Amino acid sequence: MTSVGLAPDDPQLIAAEIHKGLANGAELIVTSGGMSVDPDDVTRLGIKAAGAEDIVYGTPVFPGAMFLVARIGTVPVLGVPACGMFHKITVLDLVLPRILTGATNGRKELAAMGHGGLCRNCSVCQYPVCSFGK
Repeated sequence: MTSVGLAPDDPQLIAAEIHKGLANGAELIVTSGGMSVDPDDVTRLGIKAAGAEDIVYGTPVFPGAMFLVARIGTVPVLGVPACGMFHKITVLDLVLPRILTGATNGRKELAAMGHGGLCRNCSVCQYPVCSFGK
């Protein structure tokens, strides 16, 4: 596993790290942070520079509205926004099982997650026995 954590945001550096993962046989690439529309947040640009195709950026799910799903060849690429550091449950919890089973995760599938796509931040999290993602 490779981490870019201490380097400044640089799309080419991010792309190079993704390529290292692919060269080492990664079957799934997960990036974190740098997914907002702020000009300093360039993770999605790095994912694109790495050769990602079928990029879908943005979901009707909160937390996780700035989530990205794409692929490089047959390898799924997920861009997880920083909300993953602050919330127990995010859009990743809804999408990852679908990725692992090989299900399609395009614009249509992500749009359908709008029904039940708001985490209620319950004091005691009961996920998946709740309305989130239903």
